[in-house]
Amino acid sequence: MPTPLTRNLTVNGHHRRVTVPDDTERLLYVLREQCDQRGPRFGCGVAQCGACTVLVNGEVTRSCVTDLNAVPEGAAIRTLDGIGSEARPHPLQRAFVTEQAGQCAFCVNAMIMGSLGWIESRIAEGNRAVPSRKEIADYLSGALPESTFNYLCRCGTHTRIVEAIHSGATEMVK
Repeated sequence: MPTPLTRNLTVNGHHRRVTVPDDTERLLYVLREQCDQRGPRFGCGVAQCGACTVLVNGEVTRSCVTDLNAVPEGAAIRTLDGIGSEARPHPLQRAFVTEQAGQCAFCVNAMIMGSLGWIESRIAEGNRAVPSRKEIADYLSGALPESTFNYLCRCGTHTRIVEAIHSGATEMVK
């Protein structure tokens, strides 16, 4: 039997009170339908592609498989919609545009949000070195120990994606 749930969340710095009739409602749908977030998208539905990637309390999270009941009360959630603006894009967003890294752009949410979480966690641990292009490619493929997931681009723009992440990371660690 479904269990209703109300959660207080902070989505991109804004308090949101969300209510669902079933506490197993996926975070992705709550973000899109109740919080008007368009960055995270439904891709595969099984946490394999990354289109739904968000940061929950700084942790890279696949929102398509995360039940709302697994999200802590008061959690801070960051999405692609809230990391920059058209006037002041985040360094990763700016780099993706400059490098033309998003051919169809379906994977851009995954690539930016996953990389953002990874780079910010490196910085928090005191590692301010710009990751090498090989480290970035290994992170995206899931080959690094700190790679929780892999990230897929259907168009094959991986070379430009890696270059964009490298460029954005260079600016982030300054």
